[in-house]
Amino acid sequence: MNDFDKVIRHARCATAADVFEADIGIRDGIIVALGKGLAAGREEIDAAGRWVLPGGIDGHCHLDQPTSDGSRMADDFLTGTRSAACGGTTTVFPFALQKKGQSLRSAVDDYHRRAEGKACIDYAFHLIVTDPSPEVLGVELPALIREGYTSFKIYMTYDDLKLADREIIDVLAVARENGAMVMVHAENADCIAWLTERLLAQGHTAPRYHAEARPMLVEREAAHRAIAYAELVDVPILIVHVSGREAVEQVRWAHSHGLRIYAETCPQYLFLTADDLGITDDETHGAKCICSPPPRDRANQQVVWDGLESGVFQVFSSDHAPFTFAGPEGKFAAGNDASFDRIPNGIPGLETRMALLFSHGVETGRLSIQQFVALTATNVARMYGLYPRKGSIAVGADADLVIWDTGLDRKIRNNDLHHAVDYTPYEGIPVSAWPANTLCRGEVVWRDGAYAGVAGRGQFLRCDLPEPARPKPRPAGGSPWST
Repeated sequence: MNDFDKVIRHARCATAADVFEADIGIRDGIIVALGKGLAAGREEIDAAGRWVLPGGIDGHCHLDQPTSDGSRMADDFLTGTRSAACGGTTTVFPFALQKKGQSLRSAVDDYHRRAEGKACIDYAFHLIVTDPSPEVLGVELPALIREGYTSFKIYMTYDDLKLADREIIDVLAVARENGAMVMVHAENADCIAWLTERLLAQGHTAPRYHAEARPMLVEREAAHRAIAYAELVDVPILIVHVSGREAVEQVRWAHSHGLRIYAETCPQYLFLTADDLGITDDETHGAKCICSPPPRDRANQQVVWDGLESGVFQVFSSDHAPFTFAGPEGKFAAGNDASFDRIPNGIPGLETRMALLFSHGVETGRLSIQQFVALTATNVARMYGLYPRKGSIAVGADADLVIWDTGLDRKIRNNDLHHAVDYTPYEGIPVSAWPANTLCRGEVVWRDGAYAGVAGRGQFLRCDLPEPARPKPRPAGGSPWST
């Protein structure tokens, strides 16, 4: 009789805190033993002294999300989670988007229908709140938080998504009262609109002008405002996809004043620059790299690397938003001559996120292996209410594990990836590390260069209230408005 369903032998394990060597015993999808010389399993995998790390958790990705501009996301819950698994990610957090005028509950129900029977790895939902009506704020949102949808995103830009300042404050108050985590897309919509109008009036329509319409100051101002509102309401927030120095300075200011302000960044701010949007007016390939905030310059890449190392950032996500370059529903859904403001925002990155950071962070000595685990798995699980079930290697945790090959000599090629997008913005970037095996709850979903997952095996996860969303304890008197 075998004590374990599966044993991973000779693992060089790392968590966000420790490094140790062990065999890993798995039963019913759970890690049940860590030790040397464990009894036999029905299946054995020899890690051969390679790194075995917690499966990645991508806390910010968009899959099969409704749009309003005629475009359609290329990845659904099958192709998106397949791509994630092949890149070492075992849990994803896409977004259930509430359209204006729609109930939040119906948005969640619709998103469950889109996901049903497709995901090969586990998933949870963030909510996107675009219409905070009294019914949403007073009934729907508190009820959904109690049901395990404990994080939601709000926008300070995009006409069909943005909230007014008073609405932002109201949403933050509901989050504080109910213990949820709020993610903020921080860009000043009016500044962007003003700049866009003037650029278009001068005939500047090419993709490269997307960056000029969204300079760092619009991110800086919005981040400052979001932090001020969080301070007013006395609630932690997470500012997502921080792109460079000026927003980083706002986060550092908040930390220096003792505020619980968290920050996320993404691969595009480490590996792309504004030049990838094009350097001449006749270049359209730059549409492949249109995302918001846009990539900055090389000096800002170093600022972001420094922030990852120093703890400014708690989370490293892909912000995967998959639109094809070719075809009528992709980047040029508004026509082949569409101006930069009508090109869908977003780039693919689910499959490449982990390998890029491991190769250029851990392998180069910029980051420790523990920092890598924290940024890509443990902190994400904590931030969104899945820890300790996810994000670590511990007895009782889900057996979400990745065995890494290192010392490789390869380059990222879209032909090797498993998403449904016809390009990767990271084409040709060298990587020295890539997952050899990915296990989700003990089942192999990626093995030695081949997808091994099964559609529908991924489970929907209801999340606990995240500990990082708790306000700091206050002395007697507390917040001036709280009861």
